[in-house]
Amino acid sequence: MQSREIGWLVVIVLLVAGAIWLALNDNYPIQQGLDLQGGLQVLLEADLPPGERVDAEQMNTVRQIINQRVNALGVADPLVQVEGDSRILVELPGISNPEQAIDLIQGTALLEFVNTGDQSLFEGTCIRTTLNEGQPSPCEFDAGRTVEDIELNPAPSYETILTGAALRSATVQVGQFSEVLVAFEMNPDSAQIFGEYTRQNIGRFLTIVLDKRVISSPRINAAISDSGVIEGNFTIEEAQNLALQLQYGSLPIPLRIESTRQIGATLGAASVASSLLAGAVGLSVVLIFMVVYYRLPGTAAAVALLIYALINFGLYKLLGVTMTLPAITGFLFSTGMAVDANILIFERMKEELRGGNLIRDAVEAGFARAWTSIRDANIAALIVCFILWSFGRNFGASMVQGFALTLMLGVSVSMFTAIVVTRTFMFSLVGEKGEWLRERRWLLGA
Repeated sequence: MQSREIGWLVVIVLLVAGAIWLALNDNYPIQQGLDLQGGLQVLLEADLPPGERVDAEQMNTVRQIINQRVNALGVADPLVQVEGDSRILVELPGISNPEQAIDLIQGTALLEFVNTGDQSLFEGTCIRTTLNEGQPSPCEFDAGRTVEDIELNPAPSYETILTGAALRSATVQVGQFSEVLVAFEMNPDSAQIFGEYTRQNIGRFLTIVLDKRVISSPRINAAISDSGVIEGNFTIEEAQNLALQLQYGSLPIPLRIESTRQIGATLGAASVASSLLAGAVGLSVVLIFMVVYYRLPGTAAAVALLIYALINFGLYKLLGVTMTLPAITGFLFSTGMAVDANILIFERMKEELRGGNLIRDAVEAGFARAWTSIRDANIAALIVCFILWSFGRNFGASMVQGFALTLMLGVSVSMFTAIVVTRTFMFSLVGEKGEWLRERRWLLGA
């Protein structure tokens, strides 16, 4: 056995050991999609005054913001897509806290830093704020009141210095007295404005308002430039929601919940078990065919295919790939391509043997001359996978994205197992010159 083959055998053994470790490691669980484990489905609709319409660009912006928010929640393979002209469908597999998810999805999180001068406002107070270039904003204080009531007893109105759009990042922190805070950093332009304002108003109050309700009204003790904290007697969950909403922006249009429902796994445990059984039977039939028809090369290819499946499974766990029915389909497609690659190699090898070449030379030529066909086919498949993955990512079609991802991983691994693993096994079995196979050519299927 040559040193090159020994080196590749060591690499293969290490890869197999790593894949087995990942497969048995509970710290890397297999993520299951909505069709395998169930979850929460939320249908949202634009909540606009009568006569107002929402355009496609606004709805796409809403979809992107909601998608960023639910991804930050750590939900595996969420579905966020526009339905019709004014609806957003959100599917969250395995969600454990539906209320938190709904609040996060629907919330607009309009954060404002308001100039209240020498007046400190109580938390929970609803106030009007006036942007420098805009009209006074509506206030929940006005809900259910007549125009006369509002005119006689209006909500207090103040000027907004900056909004949450000025923030570059927002994170949850715990203060020195174990209080929960939301720390923020501002972008450079806003930091200059904020720093100048706080420098000129030391000793006065700067009120922090979230969705028109006061959450904190601290006194300015020093100039604040590019960072600060928001205090508001938050729970950890409330602070996490606020930080995520601020991090990923406010929704350009308000949304109301049209419907919500907890849905069970569409496949069900029995269907999943049947699918796994069918896959195992199909793979076994393929392996038996390879061994019976191609004999020694087929046996090497069968072992390589088992390694292929094991490496794929390990990658799914390592990368956190979400398994859905389309994702499983992508894996099965790539398995077919792995078998095709071996068939191309072995048929080319048989042609070389029939042409009178020595056994080791025929094996070498089989891999070398089949490589261009395998390479071109797999590159074409990878390009298609990238197009599908981009489509799924940009248009919220997460199941298409999952199919493309498993197919892409499978095609990449199949190239390795066909060209490296099967080749290493074959040359290890044939030996230096393949003399022991001279009188046993039937073992090569020739």
